Amino acid sequence: MCVNPSHLKPSSHLLRRRLDLVEGHSFKRTMSLAKQQLGVTLVELVVFMVIVSVALVGVLKVLEITNKGSADPLVRKQAIAIAESLLLEIEQQPFTLCDPDDANAATAVTTADCTGGAAVSQDKGGAALTSATPNSESRYSNTNPFDNVADYGGFTMPDANCAGICSPGNNTPLGGLGAYAANVTINRVGASAPYAALPLNAVLQIVVRVTGPANTDVTLTGYRFRYAPNI
Repeated sequence: MCVNPSHLKPSSHLLRRRLDLVEGHSFKRTMSLAKQQLGVTLVELVVFMVIVSVALVGVLKVLEITNKGSADPLVRKQAIAIAESLLLEIEQQPFTLCDPDDANAATAVTTADCTGGAAVSQDKGGAALTSATPNSESRYSNTNPFDNVADYGGFTMPDANCAGICSPGNNTPLGGLGAYAANVTINRVGASAPYAALPLNAVLQIVVRVTGPANTDVTLTGYRFRYAPNI
């Protein structure tokens, strides 16, 4: 009996059907595996929450520090403005041997030439520069004001004449500055490095310190040189 070999080969239709079945099975298996991998385990969720919590705490800490310091720059700028204004005011005053109101102020070449002698000169006869000369002068007076650098030694605001921070010639406190205070220290620094070539009383160091809210503390230092005895 002869068998036609073509009868032993599967038809193309049957091959196609088998391939479809295989592909369909593979697709279903792939989808099944994908479904099994969706979502996270409890351990993964806990780790994620810990990481997010740590990051959030860091961000909140930065924001807290930023908020705390946000007001400080304004307060410090105000303190610096007060200090700069007062230092400039002092440095622009005359630095004469005698009080500018003294009749001998324009001709004196030593403190002994001042009316009343060295003890009542702007150098106070070498005593500490802690008050105006004469002591009747006031920064807030329009008729008898401070008129020499040395007059500002020991000056403070607020004081008995000004309840806050005041402008020259006016003892009315400036608005919004009630929490600030200022003080001035003046020392002779001549006759020593770096001013060793100058007389002791020919160089004054001016230190202005201003304090304010939030522990603000600003100190500015300036120098005034007596380059001519009558200026």
